[in-house]
Amino acid sequence: MEDAGQKLKRVRERLRLKFRDVEEASARIAARHHNDEFIVALSRLADIENKGTMPSVYRLYSLCAIYRLDFNEVLTWYGVSLPELPADADVIQHARTHLVSFRADEGEIQVPLAIDPGLDLSRTVYLSRLIQRWGKLPLMLVNHLDLKNFRYGLIGTEDWSMFPIVPPGSLVVIDDTRRRIATGGWSTEFERPIYFLENRDGYCCGWCSLREGQLTVQPHPASMEDPEVFAYPSEIEVIGQVTRVAMSLGLTPPRANRP
Repeated sequence: MEDAGQKLKRVRERLRLKFRDVEEASARIAARHHNDEFIVALSRLADIENKGTMPSVYRLYSLCAIYRLDFNEVLTWYGVSLPELPADADVIQHARTHLVSFRADEGEIQVPLAIDPGLDLSRTVYLSRLIQRWGKLPLMLVNHLDLKNFRYGLIGTEDWSMFPIVPPGSLVVIDDTRRRIATGGWSTEFERPIYFLENRDGYCCGWCSLREGQLTVQPHPASMEDPEVFAYPSEIEVIGQVTRVAMSLGLTPPRANRP
């Protein structure tokens, strides 16, 4: 298999550049940046091409400029993939609040690209059934997760049942392996499991309790909505537990009769 140095050699030969041409061109780059580290000497270029020597970041920059190569692609020749940088950031957890400086072109996430055009955004829907095509879009800090194996729900723009924890218009990730209703184990409302469910009228999202064949869907008290009781499992199905929520801060749609 052709290594990185051999690929660089092949590009140079295709451009019909001699070692001296590369050295002189790199010297001009070094002069422009006032840094001799950009110079790729003849002996160094020979080692890079024939001995697998790793070029410094400055010399690699010069070679990419001279050969008209994409810097990110050449990095992959050396086993460095910048799209994986955001995912690899999870190896350490920082206790202090901080900025994340990854740009949107430095990573990819697998997401639904095509959704049923008949989607009604005013109603809570089981989004996974409406996804028609998957693809990749730039950057996700969790691209090490295989999110295609999860399910998705879109909270309707008129569904205030779990506001403010899950505002209307939120996209939720559903783990359909967690369908058993938990009876305890939480100390705050933020720790209490939220479930995504399907009934005869559509879909809903809320806290749940199960007793004597009756499943109660409990909305958040701030929503000012009433609990609903269903015969279980004849009248309602538990799709799974909501494990993640994506929402736009400050952009919650207005509520007509909001107190």
